[in-house]
Amino acid sequence: MEFSSWLALAAICVMGAISPGPSLAVVMRNTVKGGRGHGVVTALGHGLGVGLYALITALGLALLITRNPLLFDMIRYGGAGFLAWLGVKALLARPATGDTRVGDHPVRGRQGAFEGFMVAFLNPQLAIFFVALFSQFVQADTGWQQGGVMMLTAGGIDALWYVLVALLLSRGPVLVWLKAKSGMIDKLSGLVLLALALKVVL
Repeated sequence: MEFSSWLALAAICVMGAISPGPSLAVVMRNTVKGGRGHGVVTALGHGLGVGLYALITALGLALLITRNPLLFDMIRYGGAGFLAWLGVKALLARPATGDTRVGDHPVRGRQGAFEGFMVAFLNPQLAIFFVALFSQFVQADTGWQQGGVMMLTAGGIDALWYVLVALLLSRGPVLVWLKAKSGMIDKLSGLVLLALALKVVL
């Protein structure tokens, strides 16, 4: 891939990453509940999910998803169910305390990575986005090398953006303020996730 083409690809990936959606809500909530480390692993898990979609699109496998209505709907409804589960969990969550080590419900990095990955992987809209985007760059003979470049570009930019979000949210005064408002943030993020789940279904 020529450098100018890669820059165009990277610029569009940046715009896609910074657009708000369920990913931002999950990274924000996990950062407030579990601190910097939990937010960062959520971001990395999400970047892995985005990168995986980028790779399968570059290799042509995403066409199976976008051209097979049953498979597309299975992923779509699975994603809606996962968003709804996260939304209900947020609505029922207890407000965070000043201590990020929540005794009754320990926050584990694997949980954050799993949630970040699944929010990305159960979003078939990513397949549509990458099919439209990569149609400018993918050739009939596109192989693993170029597919790997696309995967690292899309997944890396996404992960870096949400890691930055987690780091900014976990700064001392910001995190203290967010924890003070954690009950309201949980309810708001829960409503947003449920609304997004309903939107996916409709």
